[in-house]
Amino acid sequence: MVLEKYKQKRNFTSTPEPSGDVKLAAERAKHEPRKGLFFCVQKHLASHLHYDFRLEYKGVLLSWAVPKGPSLDPKTKRLAMHVEDHPIEYGTFEGVIPSGYGAGIVMLWDQGTWTPESEDVDAALKKGDLKFTLDGYKLKGSWVIVRTGGRWGSDDGRSWLLIKHRDNWAGELDITEFAPNSVKSEGDFEDILAADNPDVWESHRPAEGGEAGAMLKKIIERAAALKAGKPLAAAAPAPKKRAATTKTAKSTKTAKAAKAAKKAATPRKKASTKAKS
Repeated sequence: MVLEKYKQKRNFTSTPEPSGDVKLAAERAKHEPRKGLFFCVQKHLASHLHYDFRLEYKGVLLSWAVPKGPSLDPKTKRLAMHVEDHPIEYGTFEGVIPSGYGAGIVMLWDQGTWTPESEDVDAALKKGDLKFTLDGYKLKGSWVIVRTGGRWGSDDGRSWLLIKHRDNWAGELDITEFAPNSVKSEGDFEDILAADNPDVWESHRPAEGGEAGAMLKKIIERAAALKAGKPLAAAAPAPKKRAATTKTAKSTKTAKAAKAAKKAATPRKKASTKAKS
């Protein structure tokens, strides 16, 4: 059954998440990967902050939870935990999940199209080594997601690594810090929450303690202020990181990546979940 695990984990009478249209899934399954399929990354603050990386394939969104978010540095391998497939409609979802599975705030952090570099996508997924090209607002160029063992591995095969290949879009720029906001609303978590209901977690919060809990507390306070039309307290400026000067080539490449990412992060006409024909 399509999206069986996804539907089992959710109560659609209480969550704003899409339940999934079977007819739409069947129609989308007809699209050829070589013509470009939809992809998105959703920044999700729940019990902890993570990034949900999703690739459209055969009418659904193949999904991985990436705790630290994507990295543009080929030397940095990001753990990506394979989770249940999501419906195509989830690709544009942004909002508040008030309770239950995944309770928290969901931001549409990036979206665009992806094209497989592997000849046979099914075989690549089965092998656990899928190479592809992204064309999003923030993430571009060649990537690979590979199933792994070792210290990240597990018997259920859920552990993968998301890795950027070396190309003109690679660099040491931290894209999650450089471009933290939504590509849909252009806002941050507090803006998304303020547009919904900042009081929703006064008695029931998805993150009770730790770093995520502290972050959520500040977000709720800022969202309440935004909704009440009060000015937000200015945040203390983050300390500037010293640029590397020992390796000219590396510095030049990083600067190039920063310039490219800045251009990519500039608001433009929003992408849709309709694949190119």
